[in-house]
Amino acid sequence: MTPTPVGMRCPECSKQRTKVTAGTGASSAAAGAPATFVLIVLNAAAFLAEIAGGSGGLSGTGSPLIGDFGLRGVSVADGEWYRLVTGGFLHAGLFHIGFNMFALFILGRLLEPAIGTPRFVALYFASLFAGSFGALALTDPLQVTVGASGAVFGLFGAAFVIARGRGLNTIASQLGFLLLINLALTFGIRGISVGGHLGGLAGGLICAMFILAGERGLMGPQRQRLPAELLGMAAVAVFSITGALNVV
Repeated sequence: MTPTPVGMRCPECSKQRTKVTAGTGASSAAAGAPATFVLIVLNAAAFLAEIAGGSGGLSGTGSPLIGDFGLRGVSVADGEWYRLVTGGFLHAGLFHIGFNMFALFILGRLLEPAIGTPRFVALYFASLFAGSFGALALTDPLQVTVGASGAVFGLFGAAFVIARGRGLNTIASQLGFLLLINLALTFGIRGISVGGHLGGLAGGLICAMFILAGERGLMGPQRQRLPAELLGMAAVAVFSITGALNVV
């Protein structure tokens, strides 16, 4: 089990005495980042459903689930707003889901213990909605977009900002380097949703600013801090949903 860097622990957790117990790597990791593992399971289950309903093989592109639940502008315009969420849990192939889930596993185990599960879940879905907004804004309304990349880019951006904000410059530099590589791939490879990646990144950066503002006492008294941060991230999600519904 890879330990979480002390500086990345949530402020509430860092004030508590740590109780050390023995356990397996998988169970310990799941206990430290439960939402991360739930999200991975949900994405994996959706991909298995795609394969089961598709034309065979390890690709979901032939599955009717892509057409029925993938993010597509004309369908959202017809009232199928649920695609803003469901599109983020579908993937086009084994490499697609493998890359996204690996990134979610790494970033989730770093971020979730560092900011707490409620903030992590709010950050993930705010980034997902922001990614959907970006995808619809920059994609042909007849084209289908799928994948958790928008949410993952949001986690990348948030992890970078929070690490910098907590003075973890080495971790921030590593995250920044990886983020630049992924942005280069976003613009350099055809078929990648530029809008989805940039939208999710923007959402994650803004959410991270709310989290840091709370840590620095700018979101009110201690007991109001978490609700205020969650309200700020909810505002990002609402803005993204409203924007997505107005660009189609």
